[in-house]
Amino acid sequence: MQVVNWERMVIIYGTITEYMGTAYTGNGVAHKFDTLIATADKTIFLKAPPTNAISRVLNDAAAHFIKRGYDVDRFNNPVEPDNTDAIFVKDLNLFILQASHPVALEPTEIGGRHHVISFYDAYDEEKLQSRATEMATIAEESNLVFTKMMQSMSEALRIHDDWEKVNIVRMMWHEHEQMTESLKEELFGTMKLHKKSTVSHRIAGSLSPGGARDFIPSITSWTKRRILMKGLSGTGKSTMLKTLGKEAERRGIDVLYGWCGLDPTSVDILLLPELSVCLFDATLPHEYEPESPLDEILDLVSMCTEDTEAEEKILEISGRYKEKIMDATGYMHAYAHSENRLREIVDQAIIRKNFEEKVQQLSKWIDV
Repeated sequence: MQVVNWERMVIIYGTITEYMGTAYTGNGVAHKFDTLIATADKTIFLKAPPTNAISRVLNDAAAHFIKRGYDVDRFNNPVEPDNTDAIFVKDLNLFILQASHPVALEPTEIGGRHHVISFYDAYDEEKLQSRATEMATIAEESNLVFTKMMQSMSEALRIHDDWEKVNIVRMMWHEHEQMTESLKEELFGTMKLHKKSTVSHRIAGSLSPGGARDFIPSITSWTKRRILMKGLSGTGKSTMLKTLGKEAERRGIDVLYGWCGLDPTSVDILLLPELSVCLFDATLPHEYEPESPLDEILDLVSMCTEDTEAEEKILEISGRYKEKIMDATGYMHAYAHSENRLREIVDQAIIRKNFEEKVQQLSKWIDV
């Protein structure tokens, strides 16, 4: 009989990093799924009506890989942040996503890198038809509050732009440039890797029913060095992150950009995995303070000259901005309520046997 030495057995699990899958921004609904689809070795598109059930399928798939030692990126739904919209298995370069909701995405390489599993025939059409009028009413309510929410976010971004303009003119940009150059030298020195940089894009956070929600702790927790950027709106935090990121790319260093949930053209996080370094905007609405002796503060506030008139303008602008964000949050709460009601109705129409057959098909495709 073989004797197992349990003390010497080590079970190594993979890790999970959480991101926001989509973001309800001032410029519409944003996502980075298209960049993952373009670069993944294999993408599995899960097609289904609005439902909570696919989230559970994705969570089970994530657990499957984590138990086998693979690191997984989990993409959360801002309407229901505990729900999963997609997972990405890093070492396998495998991407699995809900491809119908909240954003519709279609495969372009059927028979190649792209595979589709349709769950539509796992739902009882007669049950859904019997509640069609009710669902149409809920959908109409949902569309109405969604439109109002996005209008409020658009207005909030416009107001935020006015806020930035006040600070841009009183910013000491020469010192900002000097700090950027100093960081380049400190972070990279003479380093130049003989490879092409791998560039990844993620969304750090979004408006949710409870207000602004982000996953910065999950994204940055494993790095040895965290640089928390403290600066007023318009003081060049995103500009600095983009500049440092481009420098890292030029040197062949891998880069992950974490994009903003209000302005989808703005960067909130720069992650350099090979250096175990991350820099991120640690000011409102995602305010963070140092949590370990290795955390550092990068002060951009002091580069803004004092100006009483400017401070008065900002006080008025910030009040209008907060009001619009509060409006958007209220509409988001109503939108989430409507969307959850729709999902509950759809979930009640699941044909269990058919649904499980689809899950088994996915299981065969991902078995490792």
